[in-house]
Amino acid sequence: MLNLSRSDWLLLAGFSAVVLCLPVILEPIGAAYPALMQKFCIFGIFAIGFNILFGLTGYLSFGHAAFLGIGSYAAVWSFKLFTMNAIPAIIMAVFFAAAFALIVGYVCLRRSGIYFSILTLAFAQMSYNLVYSVLTPLTNGETGLQLTLNDPRIVDALFYEPAAGLPRVDLFGLFISGGGYAGFYLCAAMLIICFIIALLIFRSPFGMMLRAIKSNQNRMRYTGFNTRPYLLAAFVISGMYAGLAGGLMAATDPLVGAERMQWTASGEVVLMTILGGVGTLVGPVLGAAVIKYFENIFSSFGDATLHDVFGFLPDAVEQPVVSFLVLFVGDGWNLTLGVVFMLIVIFLPGGIMEGLRRIWNLFGRRPGDGKKVLAAHPRPAE
Repeated sequence: MLNLSRSDWLLLAGFSAVVLCLPVILEPIGAAYPALMQKFCIFGIFAIGFNILFGLTGYLSFGHAAFLGIGSYAAVWSFKLFTMNAIPAIIMAVFFAAAFALIVGYVCLRRSGIYFSILTLAFAQMSYNLVYSVLTPLTNGETGLQLTLNDPRIVDALFYEPAAGLPRVDLFGLFISGGGYAGFYLCAAMLIICFIIALLIFRSPFGMMLRAIKSNQNRMRYTGFNTRPYLLAAFVISGMYAGLAGGLMAATDPLVGAERMQWTASGEVVLMTILGGVGTLVGPVLGAAVIKYFENIFSSFGDATLHDVFGFLPDAVEQPVVSFLVLFVGDGWNLTLGVVFMLIVIFLPGGIMEGLRRIWNLFGRRPGDGKKVLAAHPRPAE
């Protein structure tokens, strides 16, 4: 932590304050309910971990949903076999995701570029099909793995009398499942911890080495430097983040199905990272929040909402405007997200963070900054 600069501490403090104050910040846009804020935090963790691999090394994985699913299955089995406490479930989720990431990374990192991406996609699809069919005794196939009254829950049985109905996930007496604020603040605390770890990685010599691999891996190899251990470590850390996100999904809703391991879930985290800003610290979290807001809030808009918004217009104008915009809301929210993503990729290749940086440079520059730059870098004599 001593390696962090003053600006890093300010960034950490600001990020923590924003995350903890999400119920107040999101109230004006109608997203201040715990279940959605939990998704913001969980997918923010997923995107931060993916960014450690993709943003720092340039290795694009299309199979990270496999680690998300494994983390979820491991957590639910922890609830079924041992205890409804969230901590052991999260530890198991991270452990099994790390173990699987070590195996997948050891094989896939023998190739780079598009070949690496295809290999990770192949592993993810094999995992999905195994979970969906072959491993049905462990995963319950298409029905999904969930809690039952016959689960042993060995640790809980030693200390508590079984209550009527299915038990709820708890954290030392606070109920996590059910969409309450306790679940949100657990996810928020985990997001802040994951952000701190990512910040330390970015500022460490290890992070600098990963950037060097992204910049010119061939040159490093020509000098006799072995890059594979660093790439494998980055891959495993990224998989652990995904496993943690999967464990938190199971803690807030102890039901997991094979759909969490589909290729579309892997593609979603790629979109989140690119939308927010590849290689940035805050960008992936912003990208995750934007996509989940579109998916959960923007998709609920309909004709009535648009008529309320544009009710001040004359009827002859209001009806055509609403008829056009209704194509982009409700079931058409993917169309809007696609347009936004296309515009950002074309005009802001650095994602949302590049846009914010441009706004800061435009309005945050002091009157004398231009003269200082000219004085520091005078024009060459003609």
